[in-house]
Amino acid sequence: MDNKEIYKKTLTFSLRRFLWDLCCLVVILILSALGFIIAEAAAKSGLIGLLIGFVIAIIAVGVASHFVSYIFKAGQIAMMTKGIAEGKLPDDVYAEGKKIVKERFLTVAVYYAVTRAITGIFNQIGRAITALGQAVGGDNGGTIGNIISSIIQTIVRYLCDCCLGWVFFQKDTNAFKATLDGACLFFKKGKTLLKNLGRIFGISALSFLTVGGVFFGITYLLCLPFPGVFEKIAAEFAAEGDADTAFLADANNVMLVLSGIVGVSMWSIIHSVFVRPYILIGVLRNFIESGKDETITEDDYAEVAKKSPKFKKLQEKA
Repeated sequence: MDNKEIYKKTLTFSLRRFLWDLCCLVVILILSALGFIIAEAAAKSGLIGLLIGFVIAIIAVGVASHFVSYIFKAGQIAMMTKGIAEGKLPDDVYAEGKKIVKERFLTVAVYYAVTRAITGIFNQIGRAITALGQAVGGDNGGTIGNIISSIIQTIVRYLCDCCLGWVFFQKDTNAFKATLDGACLFFKKGKTLLKNLGRIFGISALSFLTVGGVFFGITYLLCLPFPGVFEKIAAEFAAEGDADTAFLADANNVMLVLSGIVGVSMWSIIHSVFVRPYILIGVLRNFIESGKDETITEDDYAEVAKKSPKFKKLQEKA
């Protein structure tokens, strides 16, 4: 199967995840609005109510997502891996994906333990590069290091998913051991695995400008018929007299900020759910094909352990 065929077959995960994320966003907006309305009516403190409603919504959505959304992500990666490795996928990819995830990770806790370990390994290396930049060039070096580290964080998200794919690929190997092998594979085949960088950043920038821009404009137009609401919010910021929030003392600026938040949020959802999986298939294919005939040795383990203390801790669980 080529990348497009795998993408089409696994699109069901993207659609389900999109509906879930959209519902979560609606819940956040509704609870935030309710908080504002209730607090404004009860104590003329709409802004405080807005913040309380927002925090409650974030917590509720976070807890629910912990037990639901991982199935969409992990199941999709499992099916991508299966399509790449075996060249075919079952008719009901969603049911098969859920089945494989539950078989590979007997509990939700194991899944998150593995993903946290993967993220921790690569994040430590990113921080090491930032520190190196600061040590070499002072503040300017630190700035360069921070820029490099930001780029690395984008790469890290793909590497984490590739390592997760590797865990599914090595289905007869302990999940923690497979994670260690995946991290080692990157350091042995890094140049091969990073050849899609231009594609990653180019497509991401294009989707941000188009998707983010469209939803920014739509949200701003929807705000215009309700000037009174934003004038009340702006008045509360003005009453605080805080220089840091003075920009929000203007109702139009509040609308612009809200539109920006919605635009970025919708871009994040749509890019993550629909665009990123297509990019990931190509990166994951490179990862699997470069490592399927590779033998990971103790020397490889020792080399990565030098770069990441978290890697050493993970070895104890393998």
